[in-house]
Amino acid sequence: MNRREVILGTAVVTLSACGRVPEGGGPDAATAAAQSFLPAMMVYKNVGCGCCDLWVEHMQEAGFTAQVQEISNMGPIKERLGVPVGMGSCHTGEVGGYFVEGHVPAPEVLRLLRERPDARGLTVPGMPLGSPGMEVQGRSEPYEVFLVASDGSTSVYAQYGS
Repeated sequence: MNRREVILGTAVVTLSACGRVPEGGGPDAATAAAQSFLPAMMVYKNVGCGCCDLWVEHMQEAGFTAQVQEISNMGPIKERLGVPVGMGSCHTGEVGGYFVEGHVPAPEVLRLLRERPDARGLTVPGMPLGSPGMEVQGRSEPYEVFLVASDGSTSVYAQYGS
């Protein structure tokens, strides 16, 4: 299994290639270390959306603690955080002063928190198959993670698939 180290504050946490911490008996030391350095995440999601729940599980497996609030109108949340029109998805997170819009993979959120760019946040527009929470019968499609700068401009932060 591929593993990589992520620097969180002064701690180094080893993650698998998909951003998950290694398995182990009892409370995992890497998870505990990650949670002690990672800011808590607030996730707003549409009522009853299953893919949102799966994305939250993906983030928790990467060491994030997440509080989830189900709401029926996501518009005001996205507007308050500065999610660009046309770059939205079904759920919006807040972590460390950034927004995380849609099915952004945990390694990119960890990178964002490590690098601390002058930005509003990250977004994966829509609901691309194969992104975290959208794993459907082994199907996937290429997608991009966009960084939304403080001025609202966007640039490709990461690419997945081919």
